Amino acid sequence: MKHLFASLAFVAFASFSATAQNAAEISFESETVNYGQIEKNADGKREFTFTNTGKEPLIITNCVGSCGCTVPQWPKTPIAPGASAAIKVKYDTRRVGRFQKTVTVQSNASKARTVLTIKGEVLLPAANNTAPVKIKAAGSKISK
Repeated sequence: MKHLFASLAFVAFASFSATAQNAAEISFESETVNYGQIEKNADGKREFTFTNTGKEPLIITNCVGSCGCTVPQWPKTPIAPGASAAIKVKYDTRRVGRFQKTVTVQSNASKARTVLTIKGEVLLPAANNTAPVKIKAAGSKISK
């Protein structure tokens, strides 16, 4: 009986290992995008580029931002082995201040969950100087 359980455990482990070796793999160029310092209402769109480095088609089933200010868009069709694609992220740049948010990617890759990070700082636009300027016309004097 011990041999039966040991044999079944070995077969289950071997089949799991074989499946994992043939699985899709998601490899990102970078798992962090740094916006740096950007002005309020600037373009908040960025991309996370990735490649399926596995042997099976990669299917991204869901992407979830850590809050409503971070909206991800992902490919809805399978990504073939060796092919590249991108997850697009839009951050709401109407919010002033430093930020660090995450996007959780769920897929059929051997590592089923990947957490991506966006960070940066949204600054107020530079103040416009609206004070009147006195201009001296040619040949005239400005009196005090």
